[in-house]
Amino acid sequence: MKQKNILQAIIAILFGLGWALVLNAQEPRDSTEVTDYLDAARQIAGDQWRNTVNFLCGANPNPGNAAESAVIVPTKIFSNLYALGRSHAVVYAITTDEGIILIDAGYPEQVESVLLPGLRALGLSPDDIRFVIVAHGHRDHYGGSRYLQEQYGATIILSAADWDFMDQYRTDSAEGSIIQPPERDRVAEERQPIVLGDTSVVPVLVPGHTPGALGLLFSVRDGDEEHVAAMFGGTILNTSRISDDGLQQYLSSLEHFGAVARQMGVDVEIQNHPIVDNMDEKLRQLSARRANESHPFVVGESAYQNFLGVIAECTKAEIARRSSE
Repeated sequence: MKQKNILQAIIAILFGLGWALVLNAQEPRDSTEVTDYLDAARQIAGDQWRNTVNFLCGANPNPGNAAESAVIVPTKIFSNLYALGRSHAVVYAITTDEGIILIDAGYPEQVESVLLPGLRALGLSPDDIRFVIVAHGHRDHYGGSRYLQEQYGATIILSAADWDFMDQYRTDSAEGSIIQPPERDRVAEERQPIVLGDTSVVPVLVPGHTPGALGLLFSVRDGDEEHVAAMFGGTILNTSRISDDGLQQYLSSLEHFGAVARQMGVDVEIQNHPIVDNMDEKLRQLSARRANESHPFVVGESAYQNFLGVIAECTKAEIARRSSE
């Protein structure tokens, strides 16, 4: 009986060691360098940007299918800024005294089902759209812009590099027609304001996700208070699609955009892919906001820098993972 118990114990130990080896093979441990970057990201994030760390610092972030994410309730965020579209692919409308500036245009097949109804629910008319600034040349951002260009005469604005980048999608085939980019229109240039009436939007080139991705900075109003909002429009959601050189370029873009944001006093953070921040919670807080309560989208200058810092540390962790493979 004693020998049998000893044999069973040995089998159990070997069985446990075997499973440990399998688990270690399936989930290789991060190197010390990677762990250091992850720790730095968590420290910078604190509670405010925990969602950003949880999503972007994983080894294989999965953004899911943004085209099928929930349609958000069209919302007036500031006196001159509105949000509509889908929860993972948001379109913003900036109102000016000479018309509307859209940031992005959503998916090509969702203009009449999501974009236009969202605008009308906000009391905004597509006839008033003057500019559509496309943050980068992927279909979930430029998709509806051709329709707005043809139907409403909107001027479409991208960086020169992403106008060129979108040429790969041009096709006359029936199958490809739903992703047909707009006709080449206006070019956004580094820190050259895009002006419509009383409003200026400052574009900053942030290549990495695409060759000519844009960050955008502009003023927003909350009653009598004015703030500076920024959208880093080239956020990488799935690093596996980006080369090592692309990630290094992305790090440089984050540093560059952070410097411009610091200089301009950015204290409002928005995203066109808010899966990387906590927009859903901020929208809930905004809907319940009472007079004299702070605005949930006004995060402060330091917090905005921390947001970019978290993205940078997560990117460094991914670069370090690759170098240790």
